[in-house]
Amino acid sequence: MSSRLVNKLILLFTLIIILVVTSLTFISYGMLQKESVNNSIASTSNNLLLVGRNLESYLEGIEQLSLPQISYDEIIYAILHESTDYASKMYVEDYLKNLYFSRNDLEAIYLYVIKEQKYYSVTKENYNINVRVAEHPSIENLPWYKSALESPFNRSYQSFVKGQASPPESFDYPINTDKSFMGYHRMFRSIVSREPQAVLSLYFNSSVKDEIMKDIPFGSGQHLMYVSPDQQPFYADDPQFYKQSEQAGLLKQVTEDSGRFTWSDSQQKYLVIYDVSKGQGWKLIKPIPYKEIYEAATTTRNLNYLIGLIFLMVSVILVSYTSNKITKPLKNLSLQMKRFSSGNFDAQAKVQGKDEVAYLSRHFNKMVEKTNDLINERYKMKIVEKNAVLKALEAEINPHFLYNALQAISTKALKNNNDDIVDMVDNLALTLRYCISGKDVVHAREELKHIERYLALQKARFGGRMQIVYDWDDDLVELKIPKLSIQTLVENCIKHALEKVSSTITITIKAQVTPSFSVITVKDDGPGFTGERLEQVLSTLQMQWEDREETSEDESGNESIGLINLNSRLKLLYGDEAGLRIRSDQNGTEMDMLLPRGGINHV
Repeated sequence: MSSRLVNKLILLFTLIIILVVTSLTFISYGMLQKESVNNSIASTSNNLLLVGRNLESYLEGIEQLSLPQISYDEIIYAILHESTDYASKMYVEDYLKNLYFSRNDLEAIYLYVIKEQKYYSVTKENYNINVRVAEHPSIENLPWYKSALESPFNRSYQSFVKGQASPPESFDYPINTDKSFMGYHRMFRSIVSREPQAVLSLYFNSSVKDEIMKDIPFGSGQHLMYVSPDQQPFYADDPQFYKQSEQAGLLKQVTEDSGRFTWSDSQQKYLVIYDVSKGQGWKLIKPIPYKEIYEAATTTRNLNYLIGLIFLMVSVILVSYTSNKITKPLKNLSLQMKRFSSGNFDAQAKVQGKDEVAYLSRHFNKMVEKTNDLINERYKMKIVEKNAVLKALEAEINPHFLYNALQAISTKALKNNNDDIVDMVDNLALTLRYCISGKDVVHAREELKHIERYLALQKARFGGRMQIVYDWDDDLVELKIPKLSIQTLVENCIKHALEKVSSTITITIKAQVTPSFSVITVKDDGPGFTGERLEQVLSTLQMQWEDREETSEDESGNESIGLINLNSRLKLLYGDEAGLRIRSDQNGTEMDMLLPRGGINHV
């Protein structure tokens, strides 16, 4: 395997095919899984939202039914006097009958008179509607009574899901819980004393509820629960699953807003999607097994594995045949490539025939020849050229001066008590010494010190018309910058602002740090460049060093020679990302010197 190229090619292409087929299978499987989950979430959420709204409307209808459709005072009066006034008793019975006949899903109605400890009931027996009055023990200890008593809405709901009905010893009404799925209890209070006088209990069969909930599609392993705001189940397709899920903490993860989450029991993992009604906060909860959601994706993945296996077998046969045809003439070429990769740039591949392998060998030889040429000549010449350009640029903007002669002038002026001249000559001498120093790059603090001396000389020329403002970030004091770079920008402000107008001009020198650059800005509030002039300056900044001779003959090139030189120095020292950025309008000119945060690393 290690000595024969043909075996390596077979192994390589086999691995590529396996990798591609496996990757595509897993990618498609993941995409199908994600799409299946998203589709399941979208469809189930919309479905639960629609059904939830219908169920909320159903509950609102029940609440409206429980409110007296006639005068509240009259029904309270009839309840208080039904035991002594026959008319009041008949009034109550007629009221309950009308309620019963108003809906098809009512199984029974009970009106418990608290003071008398008896109830009126309306039920259907053998197609006959019966109204009965019976004594009944106090219901004060029943959970639904306590809930209605404490409710600010004077109501409570009673669930008949398996395990939720009242035990026989609780003295609840004799309700057939197999036919009724829910009880609704409405507390009637005295308007004056707010004391409870009676409780209206409505017991509903599941006909309307089932009609609404049949719009929720069901798959294998899926479950559905309808839970009240106080976490009482009023519908559970599998009460045993509800009990297990409640014990496992599923309901605790259901928030007050509709949503979804992943939940696992001891057997499998579920995607739980739930809708919370906006009115009373009832919850429709639908756990869907991930296994069912991923069923289509799993089938597709298995099919892809089968297709990939067949494709692999066919490909191995084809690759084996083709590799044997290719590897023989490539042996010599591979040997020469090995020599070349080890650093022997005199490698030459033998060219035989005119096929693609010969073409490849011929161009390999050309590549070796060009590589040698680049390494031995062009690269070295480029380094020499850059160093020469740097020295030429420095020579153009750093003229040599007679420092010793200026020192003699300063001494003579000092003897004659001409202090102003002494300061000017000293500043000029220090400026010239700074200019002819051998450094190409200096710290920002050195350049700023030089600028102070340079501006002191210019102050003698322009007086109070020249105002200087410094806004330099302390973190950039030790920043390395090209020598005389800030002076070049300041000179431009003096030439195109101070010399153009007779009013006061403010020159601002500042430095700041951005995520990518250290930015040095020099701006003035002079008249600025015209649009045409600004376009000329920006175009000259794009020229290469070898085009400078041609440009120097043009007036615009002469006026911008300092900026051109500085821009070229920046790119040579810092790379193509560095350079000048110029903005100008009638309110002044702003020039930014952009230095990459990496520092000087190009040359």
